[in-house]
Amino acid sequence: MATRFRWVIIGLLFFITVVNYIDRSAISYAIGDIAQVLHLNDSQVGMILGAFGIGYMITTFFGGIWVDHVGARWALFFASLLWSLSIGLTGVAASFTVIYLMRILLGVAEGPNFPAVNRAVGDWLSPRERAIALSNSLVAVPLALAIGAPIVTSLILGVGWRGMFIILGIVGLLWVPVWFFLFRDFPEHSRHVNDEELRHIRASEHVDRTRPAKEMRFRQAHHVSSGRLWKYLLVNRTLMANNWSFFVFGYYLFFFMTWLPSYLKSEYHLNLKSVGAFSILPWALATVLLWLVGYLSDWILRRTGSLRLARSYPIWISQLLSALCVVPLTFTHDLTTAIVFITLAVGFGMSANSTFYAMNVDLMRERTGTALGVMDTFFAAAGFLAPVITGWIVNATGSFKSAFWLMAVLAATSVLAVLIFHQPDKQRRIDTSANSSPTLTQ
Repeated sequence: MATRFRWVIIGLLFFITVVNYIDRSAISYAIGDIAQVLHLNDSQVGMILGAFGIGYMITTFFGGIWVDHVGARWALFFASLLWSLSIGLTGVAASFTVIYLMRILLGVAEGPNFPAVNRAVGDWLSPRERAIALSNSLVAVPLALAIGAPIVTSLILGVGWRGMFIILGIVGLLWVPVWFFLFRDFPEHSRHVNDEELRHIRASEHVDRTRPAKEMRFRQAHHVSSGRLWKYLLVNRTLMANNWSFFVFGYYLFFFMTWLPSYLKSEYHLNLKSVGAFSILPWALATVLLWLVGYLSDWILRRTGSLRLARSYPIWISQLLSALCVVPLTFTHDLTTAIVFITLAVGFGMSANSTFYAMNVDLMRERTGTALGVMDTFFAAAGFLAPVITGWIVNATGSFKSAFWLMAVLAATSVLAVLIFHQPDKQRRIDTSANSSPTLTQ
């Protein structure tokens, strides 16, 4: 009987992704108290909320390259260690500058996380299970934001915002040794994976456990020359449309993750406890839809063999629906109506998350960390721009209306980009055959 240890690995990735997103989003619930203590205006609040994206943009790009060379084991070990320390140190910060720098450091530390997740999924899962595995890992994002809202607000009310950051740092540190001792970069080197499971993962009757991890990583990293690799990454229309759509995805995510508590407080005068309760609904719906779309995507791929139907369609449909739900927020002044449309906008917007990641693995399994690093750089740019631009808009106009209209326009450009350029079945892709020389195949 085949072991199923690959799903234990997905469970570990799921858990640390929950921690990752609770850590990065916690500031949005504490920012009111921090702003009051440090006398910050909306522009400064936006700068703090956007500081994470600066560090994240740097290391998600180079982190993807690094992950492909050192493997997910060491990458996540060092990354999770550093971000746990940075989130804990935020709890002892006493000035705008220190908090700003700690947020940048948190972004630097968390940058390699998702390239490492993609790297691990590419190495540990069979092609037909990747979107399912990614959805099971990435469902941690909205779930973290759903459960993080009451957890973080309760901690703030119980031990203050400083104590909350310190506790979150300790939780991350507890995961680090578990990961290091259970995970190996390749299932071939794990004593918890038997040959039958390995044959399933590799979709081959032949298994080879003799090659060292260093040699296997070297073959992946040098499967295609650097010049041809970067040309492929930067001119491939499908990947670039994917990257732009992921920027828009990130803009929505970071807007709601960082400004939703402040929006509910300022527009509807909710207290911190009520904000935490109302924030559960959007992320809970996103959790369910993301999980379902991951399974739906792989089911469509198995039935049709079409990446266009399985990956492209969920992306543009989800972003179109999300944009349509944002527009009513520019008109309504009713809390119930706002919560309904916010919940739908977040749920639809997050639902196709796993298909963005699967697209990189589908086209570039051998260098998926690098490919994901490029895509996540667009996401990181959104992580900086969404909070900062929103802060400027709110500070200048005293309202969120223009911020919502901007989101709707961005989604429209994404839908058009995917419909026109996102053609994975027609695009040439890098051959991942282990026995062939580096070539591009149709």
